[in-house]
Amino acid sequence: MKRVLSIILGGGAGTRLYPLTKQRAKPAVPLAGKYRLIDIPVSNCINSELYKIYVLTQFNSASLNRHIARAYTFPGFTDGFVEVLAAQQTPENPNWFQGTADAVRQYIWLLEEWDVDEYLILSGDHLYRMDYRLFVQRHRETGADITLSVVPISERLASDFGLMKIDNAGRIIDFSEKPKGDDLRQMQVDTTILGLTKEQAQQQPYIASMGIYVFKKQVLINLLKSSLTQTDFGKEIIPAAAKDLNVQAYLFNGYWEDIGTIEAFYDANMALTKQPDPPFSFYDEEAPIYTRSRYLPPSKLLDCQVTESIIGEGCILKRCRIQHSVLGVRSRIEEGCTIDDTLIMGADFYQPFAEEKSQHESTQIPLGIGANSTIRRAIIDKNARIGCDVQIINKDRVQEAEKESQGFYIRSGIVVVLKNAVIKDGTVI
Repeated sequence: MKRVLSIILGGGAGTRLYPLTKQRAKPAVPLAGKYRLIDIPVSNCINSELYKIYVLTQFNSASLNRHIARAYTFPGFTDGFVEVLAAQQTPENPNWFQGTADAVRQYIWLLEEWDVDEYLILSGDHLYRMDYRLFVQRHRETGADITLSVVPISERLASDFGLMKIDNAGRIIDFSEKPKGDDLRQMQVDTTILGLTKEQAQQQPYIASMGIYVFKKQVLINLLKSSLTQTDFGKEIIPAAAKDLNVQAYLFNGYWEDIGTIEAFYDANMALTKQPDPPFSFYDEEAPIYTRSRYLPPSKLLDCQVTESIIGEGCILKRCRIQHSVLGVRSRIEEGCTIDDTLIMGADFYQPFAEEKSQHESTQIPLGIGANSTIRRAIIDKNARIGCDVQIINKDRVQEAEKESQGFYIRSGIVVVLKNAVIKDGTVI
C-alpha cells in the first residue's frame, strides 16, 4: 500500500447539510458524540495501511484544519501524513474548485510528484467501514485503468442513484443517472458476477456508485489534462473514459450511508443507538475509528433515566430523562429535562467554575440544556444555550422553516438549533 496515494474530497459548500455547515466544512460536522465525518475515511485509510492522505476542501476549512492537525500526527520516521489542500488562486487557475475532478486537477502538479502507482479518491461525507486493500487488490488483479466501488441496491431504492451496467467480466459498459421505468429495468445486472449469492442478486439487481475510485496514476493525469471542461468524476470523467478504458466495478456489500442531508445525517446518528445490532458499530477493535484525543473526565449522571442512548465524555446530567438520543462531549443537561430522539453535539469548552451554577442562580443562560426543558426529534449544534422551561417539539409539525434570527431551522421536520444559539427561557418551538 506504500504505492497508493489517498485523496479525500471535502465536498462543496454542503448546502444540503446547512445550517450544520454554516461555520464548518462538511467533513468537520460532528458525528456520534465525539467524532467528525472526516474521521471515517481517514480511519479507513489508516486501518488499510494507507498513510499518505490529502484532504481537498474550500469552504469554512478552519475547524477541519484544526481537527486534522490535532488528531493525526505520524511518527517522524515514517512518510505518513494527513494534510489539507485548500482551494487557492494561481496564475494558471484563478477559480474555486468547480467539481470533484476539477479539485484534483488544480492540485495535479503536486500529486504527480509522488512516486506511486495508484490514486485512491474518497468522499468525505459517507459512513462505512472498508478495507481499501481489497479494493486496490481487485483493481490490480483485473488490470483496470479505473475501478469504482459499488453497492448492490434493490429496485425500490435504485431510482435515487446513478446506476451502472457491467459485462460478464465486471467491466462497466453503461451509466444512467437516476433512471425510472423502462430505463431503470434496462440497468439490471447479474450481481453474482461481483460475488453476491443468487438470492441476494435477485433482491438487489442494481449497482450504484459509492463515489470512491482507484485510478492508475498516469490514467488520471492524462484524463484531467486532456478534458479541461469536465469537472466531475461521476457524471463526466468516468462515463466518458469507460468507452475506451478498462473501468471495473468492485462490490462493497457492507453498511454504507451517504449522509449528505440533514435527514440522512440525523437518521444515521439515531441508528447508532440501536441494540443489539446497530447498522454501524464504533466498537470494532480490528478497525477502530480514530479521532482527536481530548483527555476529558468521565461523564457524571446524577439520578438520571437513560435508555437506548450514547453519552460522550465529560458530560454532566442531573435528574433528567434521556431516551434514544446521542449526547456529545461536554453536554450539560439540568434537572427535570426530557430528551427524546435528539442529537446534542455538546460543547467545545467548559464554562468557568463561577458560571457552572444552575440557571436559577445565574443571570446568563449557561451552556447546555436548562432545567425543565423538553426536546424531541432535534439536532442541537455545539455551544448552544437552551434556557429553562423551553420546549423544542415542533408543535405545529412544520417540515421546512428558516428562523435564523431566532436561532433555529427546521429541515424534514427536524428542528436544528444553530451553533452558539441562545434560546430564551420559556420558548416554545
